[in-house]
Amino acid sequence: MKISTKWLSDYVNVDVEPQVLAEKIERTAVEVDEVYRLEDGLKKIVVGETLKVAAHPNSDHLHICQVDVGEDEPLQIICGAPNIAAHKKVIVALPNSRIAGNVKIKRGKMRGEVSEGMICALQEIGFTEGVVPKKFVDGIYFLPDNAEPGKPVYPYLGMDEDIIDLDVTPNRADMLSMRGTAYEIAAIYNKKVSLPHLEVKESTKDNVADYLKLKADTELASTYLMRLIKNVTVKESPLWLQKRLWNAGVRPLNNIVDVTNYVLMDYGQPLHSFDYGKINGNNITVRLAKAGEILTTLDEQERELDEHDIVIADDKGPIALAGTMGGQSTEIDGGTTTVALEAAVFNSSLIRKTARRHNLHSEASMRFERGVNRATVAEALNTAAQLIADLGEGEIVSGVAEGSLEATTPVEVSISLDKINKVLGTDLTIDIVADIFKRLEFGVEINKNVFTVSVPPRRWDISIPADLIEEVARIYGYDNLPATLPKGELTPGHYNYTQKIIRETRQLLEAAGLTQAVSYGLTTTAKAQRFLMQPSEATQLSFPMSSDRTTARMNLISGLLDDIAYNVARKVKNIAFYEQGRVFYREKGTERPVEVEHVAGALTGLFETATWHNTKTPVDFYLTKGIVEHLLHTLGVTENIRYVQANGHEEMHPGRTADVYVGNEFLGFLGEIHPNIAKEYHIERTYIFELDLKKIITMPKQLEIYTPISKYPAITRDVALAVNKSIQNSEIVSCIRKNGGKNLAKVELFDVYEGEHIAVNFKSLAYKLTYQNKKTTLLDEDVSKDFAKVVAELKKEFDAEIR
Repeated sequence: MKISTKWLSDYVNVDVEPQVLAEKIERTAVEVDEVYRLEDGLKKIVVGETLKVAAHPNSDHLHICQVDVGEDEPLQIICGAPNIAAHKKVIVALPNSRIAGNVKIKRGKMRGEVSEGMICALQEIGFTEGVVPKKFVDGIYFLPDNAEPGKPVYPYLGMDEDIIDLDVTPNRADMLSMRGTAYEIAAIYNKKVSLPHLEVKESTKDNVADYLKLKADTELASTYLMRLIKNVTVKESPLWLQKRLWNAGVRPLNNIVDVTNYVLMDYGQPLHSFDYGKINGNNITVRLAKAGEILTTLDEQERELDEHDIVIADDKGPIALAGTMGGQSTEIDGGTTTVALEAAVFNSSLIRKTARRHNLHSEASMRFERGVNRATVAEALNTAAQLIADLGEGEIVSGVAEGSLEATTPVEVSISLDKINKVLGTDLTIDIVADIFKRLEFGVEINKNVFTVSVPPRRWDISIPADLIEEVARIYGYDNLPATLPKGELTPGHYNYTQKIIRETRQLLEAAGLTQAVSYGLTTTAKAQRFLMQPSEATQLSFPMSSDRTTARMNLISGLLDDIAYNVARKVKNIAFYEQGRVFYREKGTERPVEVEHVAGALTGLFETATWHNTKTPVDFYLTKGIVEHLLHTLGVTENIRYVQANGHEEMHPGRTADVYVGNEFLGFLGEIHPNIAKEYHIERTYIFELDLKKIITMPKQLEIYTPISKYPAITRDVALAVNKSIQNSEIVSCIRKNGGKNLAKVELFDVYEGEHIAVNFKSLAYKLTYQNKKTTLLDEDVSKDFAKVVAELKKEFDAEIR
C-alpha cells in the first residue's frame, strides 16, 4: 500500500519527516518497504509549451519543435513522439538536466539539426509504465493548460509528494486504506483524525427501485448494495485525481473507473461499476456459478466458471466474477451514460479460492480475502456515487438498491490490568492503558482493574484479550518494554545420538574434501523416481508451486546432479558435492510418506588439481569408494562390509556400479552414472553414492578404543596367486582373514596383473600379510605355520595357482 504523506495530511496532522514517520510505522505497525519522492535525483525539468512543430527534413518520424520554457527565446528541440503537436504544455528536460536513471541531457544534433533539450514522456522522468495513462504510454504527456512555462513540473504531477510504501500483513488489512492508516498514525502520535464525508445529492425525479431489483444470498454476500447515476459523461479524470491514483500505484483510465479506484484506496472498500445500458433486465442476482457457464472478464480472458465461484448475474447470465473482476459485456466505455455502482462484502473464503483457481489476484480480491470495514460500505458507495456525479456531470437516482445488508456493532472485549502487565512484564497504570485505548479511538469502560473495550468494526482483527495486549504493547512502544531474562531452572542443551551421527557425517565428508549442497525437497516425478533404493509410490502435491516442483523426492542424487549441471554450465568443472537430507517413501495404498535420512555425494572432473609437486587426481570409481569406506569406518561400521557388483540400477553405468552391504543388509550403492543420464544433464563422467543414513544410525558399531602401539616387531609374508577373473578380491581377503590365525594384523592387495604369462580368463593378485603380537616377539616358525594354512585354503577354495 503506497501512502502519500500529502494525502495522509488531509486526515491527520503529523508534522514529521517522512523517514521518521516510516521508521515509527515500522516499529509500531507494519513493515515499510521504501520511502521515496519521484522528483529525487531529477534536475532542471520544467513546463514547456510547443509553439511550432515541423517535420524534420532528414527524417520521416522526427519533428523540430520550438518550445517556450519561460526564457527570452524559445528552445529548438527535436522530438520523435508520435503524438507531438503544437500549442501543448509538455515536460521539458533542459540542457544539462538529469532525468530518470541519472541520465544527463546535453545540447546536441539529431540528423543535422540542433536539439537543446528533450521533450519527455512520463516514463522518462521516473513513472512506471503501469501507472501511465494508456493514451500517453507510447508518447509524451500533455500537462494541463494552466501549467506555466518555465516552472518545475514536479508539483503539477505530484512528484513533490513523499510516498511511504507499506508491506501490509494479512492481520492488518485495515491499513490497506488511507483512512485506516490515518487512524493508525493518529494513535501513534496521539493526534485526532478528521475525515471528510461527502453529502449525497439525489435526484427526486425517480427511484432506484424502478431500475434495479437485487437478490443476494447472505452466505455469499453479507452486504450487497447498488446505486444508479444517470446522464453521466465518461471522460478523462481531473489531474488531482490522476495524481492520487498514480502515486498509489494505480493507472488512471476514466472518471468512472478512477473514482472506484480512488474510493478503494481511500476507504479500502472495493467497488465495481457496470454500464447499466448493457445489463439484461432489471434483476441482479448474487449466486454461485452453474457448471459450464462462461464469462469473459475485463482482461479479455474467457473463463470457464466453477460451481464454487460467486458471480453477479443478470437475466441472461453472469456479468462479473464477484469480488475479483468485472465482465467485459458490461464494461464502462465512452458510450456509457448510466452507471450501476456496486458495493458489497463477499464471502472471503470463496473469493480466495476463486482468485487462486483462475489465477486472478486483484486489489479487490486481496481486500475481500483479508476483510473490509463493514461499517463504511454504504458510505463508500455514497461517496463514489457523488464523485461520479460531480466529475461526470450526472445525477444520482434516489435510493439505494439493497440485496442484503449486515448490521454492524462494536465488538466488546474485556481484560484486566494485571493480565496486561503480567504478559508484557510492565508496571502500567490504569490511566496509561485507558489513554492508549482512547488514542486508538476505542470505547473503554473501567470497573476496578478490568477494562471493557468497545472495538469499532474498522478493526476487525481484534476479538480476544490477547489482541488488546498487542495493541497496548504497540502503542506503548516495543522499545519501552523491559528486557528481562526468563526465570526457572535451565536444562543444558545437547545433541541426541541421531543428531550426533548426522553432524559427524557432514563433518567427515567435508573433511574428505566435499562441499555441502542443499537441494529442493520437491522435484519432478521423473527425477523423483530415479536412483531408487527401495520400491516406492510417488508423493505428489495438490497445489505445486511450479511444474518443476510437483513431487517429494525419493533420492538425493537427482538434486545433486541438478547442482552439478548448474555449475558446469557456468564453467565450473571440478566439483565434489554431498548432501544430507530426507527422502520420502510411500507404500501403495497409504496417503502419507515416510521420511528417511539419507546421505549422498556426486563428484566430477578433478578431485585434486596438479601442483609443482603433486600430479592431478581425477575422480574415479575407486576414489568414490574410498570416500564411502572412510565414512563407514569412521562412523564405526567396520564389520562385514561388502561391495557387490550391481546391474539392477538402470540410471547407473553397467559394470561400474557396486551395491554396499553390511552383512545381508543393503545400505546403498556407488558408481558412475549412465552415459545417457550424463548426456541429459550436459555433464561429463560423474560418480555418485547414496547411503541409507537411518540404517547406519541404527547399526551396531565398533567403538574406537585406544590401544597402545606394539613394541614388538612385525613379520610380513607375500603371496601371489592366479585365480579366475570371476573371483572377487573381497572373497579372497575374507578367506585369508578367516584362516590367518590370531596374529594376522593386516591384509593388503598390492598388485593386480592380467596379460602375458597368465592364462586366459585368469588374473594375478598379490597380497602382503602382516603378523604381529602385542605381548611377545613372534617366532618365524609360528608365522610360517599360519601362512602355510592360508596358502592351502586359497588353493582349496579358489583353485588358486600360487606364483
